[in-house]
Amino acid sequence: QVQLVESGGGLVQAGGSLRLSCAASGSFFSINAMAWYRQPPGSRRELVALVTRDGSATYVDSVKGRFTISRDNAKNTVSLQMKNLKPDDTSVYYCNAAVVVANGRDEYAFWGQGTQVTVSS
Repeated sequence: QVQLVESGGGLVQAGGSLRLSCAASGSFFSINAMAWYRQPPGSRRELVALVTRDGSATYVDSVKGRFTISRDNAKNTVSLQMKNLKPDDTSVYYCNAAVVVANGRDEYAFWGQGTQVTVSS
């Protein structure tokens, strides 16, 4: 079984910074793309940032220049550095990983439990 455990959420004032981290554990072959999503209250879950295994990153337009996604393939971790936070960034943030299971062939998406980020104005 694969588990994703997130940490680093909290309450911060507008203009502040937070760093989210996510660690994958369990038995698997490898991890392809890793990503962060968020889901504000009453809204659909949206992709915030994604990083491929080779380090290529993409971002939703609203966070470009403020958020940075990174990963450590040796530790099976992914992080999201968030700067100049805005009240609109308030949401539950979820870690996502495309995991190749032990057979080395099948890929499944796994999710973390979510961590709350609240930005006050």
